Amino acid sequence: MGSFSIWHWLIVLVIVVLVFGTKKLKNIGSDLGGAVKGFKDGMKDGGADAAPTSTAPAQQVTSNKTADSNTVDVEAKTKS
Repeated sequence: MGSFSIWHWLIVLVIVVLVFGTKKLKNIGSDLGGAVKGFKDGMKDGGADAAPTSTAPAQQVTSNKTADSNTVDVEAKTKS
């Protein structure tokens, strides 16, 4: 009673095909496949782009002696 049998899923599939039609479902499937492929390619390319391109070392952040011990003084940098 808690799970659906194969007959329930077949009835749902028939209703979906009747409502949307096979051509529309084929287009949705190909669009979804293209999106997944693009996402995977983006994840592969994103790892290479995430590497820092600057050769300058990162600045060390020091805390201000007069400020609260939980406060860190930093400068915002613009992305170039």
